[in-house]
Amino acid sequence: MKRIGILTRDCAGVNAAIRSVVRTADFFGIEVMGVLRGYEGLISGDFIPLSRRSVSGIINLGGTILKTSRSKKFFTETGQKYALQNIKKNQLDGFIVIGGNGSLSGAHILAKKYNIPTIGIPATIDNDVNGVDLSLGADTAVNVAMDAIDKIRDTAMSLERIFVIEVMGRDCGYIAMQVALAGGCEEALVPEKDFDLDEMCAQIIEGNAKGKVSWIIVVAEGKAKASAIASAITEKTGLETRVAVLGHIQRGGNPTALDRVMAARLGSYAVNLLYKGKSNLCVALKDGNLTTIPLEIAIQPKRIDVESDYALIKLLT
Repeated sequence: MKRIGILTRDCAGVNAAIRSVVRTADFFGIEVMGVLRGYEGLISGDFIPLSRRSVSGIINLGGTILKTSRSKKFFTETGQKYALQNIKKNQLDGFIVIGGNGSLSGAHILAKKYNIPTIGIPATIDNDVNGVDLSLGADTAVNVAMDAIDKIRDTAMSLERIFVIEVMGRDCGYIAMQVALAGGCEEALVPEKDFDLDEMCAQIIEGNAKGKVSWIIVVAEGKAKASAIASAITEKTGLETRVAVLGHIQRGGNPTALDRVMAARLGSYAVNLLYKGKSNLCVALKDGNLTTIPLEIAIQPKRIDVESDYALIKLLT
């Protein structure tokens, strides 16, 4: 194996993983070509060489130095045709793909359909890669959201108001559940669990009557819109409700130490697997140990068991 390609999605820890991949590959005498803007760059042939020097000083940066974009074209025969031509043109012997379900689905296509040795590294703030305990970027996203919620709580208590805070999580309520529990929030609305709006409002009214002056409700974007929940609460309780949508601040920020260490380990492990001739696998940490999951398993839908954490949130309210 003389040359490999790497493409990414964006979240904290991705740059640290790129650094690990490039420097481990250099140890084995393998060249690395970075693909700009994800699968779109693979289709258009937008490649840049990566060296030990070019990845200096990026371990602490959020986002991805390779840029990224969503690509519907790659999941068409025409898009794959152009991508394959560019892989051959650049004489790539293998691929490392860093990202979530969409990116890893593309990696699975490269490995299974076109027999290109490919290893995936899970990186998504939603932490929704199946079979993976923790994806790159998830810990940083939770900490960024947690910092914002701590600040919002100061205002909520001072003004004696209800706040509905919308966090990311299209199909998975990982961030919402983590920050609700860590932030002492009173409610978490997530895709994995039904909720009773009338019951929630009754609890708010009861708490208010007993002197509870503030209330923080965290809602995952895939469950409901914070603005709709806030309007309904005000209508049913007569209490002032405010909305905070954290949005894309959760995708950025300097990676936590946990994300940096995980990126270093997973990136190096991915290169080692390619060097040994392995393919169609997603690297992961399980119980602190390096392991692999077949990509066809990793890209299946993942739903977290929220019942125990939700029960604890309500117990501690």
